[in-house]
Amino acid sequence: MNFDRTTLKSNAKVAIKGNIATYFVATIIVAAITGIAEVIPVLGAVAWIFVTLPFQFAFVLMALKMIHGQKLEIADAFSSFNDTYYLKSIGVYLLVGIFTALWSLLLVVPGIIKGLSYSQAPYILAENPQMGIMECIDASKQIMDGHKMDLFLLQLSFIGWCFLCSLTFGIALIYVNPYYNATAANFYEALKAEKSGAAAM
Repeated sequence: MNFDRTTLKSNAKVAIKGNIATYFVATIIVAAITGIAEVIPVLGAVAWIFVTLPFQFAFVLMALKMIHGQKLEIADAFSSFNDTYYLKSIGVYLLVGIFTALWSLLLVVPGIIKGLSYSQAPYILAENPQMGIMECIDASKQIMDGHKMDLFLLQLSFIGWCFLCSLTFGIALIYVNPYYNATAANFYEALKAEKSGAAAM
């Protein structure tokens, strides 16, 4: 696997075939649960941490499952709510958010760069649940060294899809969400393959 954007996106299109409907239903369920939880007076912020963040991680697990050729199930939307991932997934997103925000206090650009640097931490945790939260973040910084621009350009390549989602009042998200997430997961796989290749040399 390489970092060619066309290849990463083409592989993602193959991965999401047969999974789009399940992904969409899972998204609706999650949106309903998180939407209700986050509007509860006073408890909204707490719900965002303890409900929304684990669901966000579940979609990382789902993306990895798709690109590995497996069929999604609705239950996958709740795959992070267990002893293996629940607290660590919350910790990873909270620390990444805090670190990125602190760098953003300097200037916007350093915040963006650091956000890209930390971006692979959820994927690393997904495949290495025995690792600690900071270990995942540090590992992300290592494998993203020299590839932050690759990821930035990959994300930028979806700007046309973002406009389409706006023009269709969000309907296009039914396709774009799994497509983007599968592409992002393919990017992680490319990073992992490069690291494995370097270690073998």
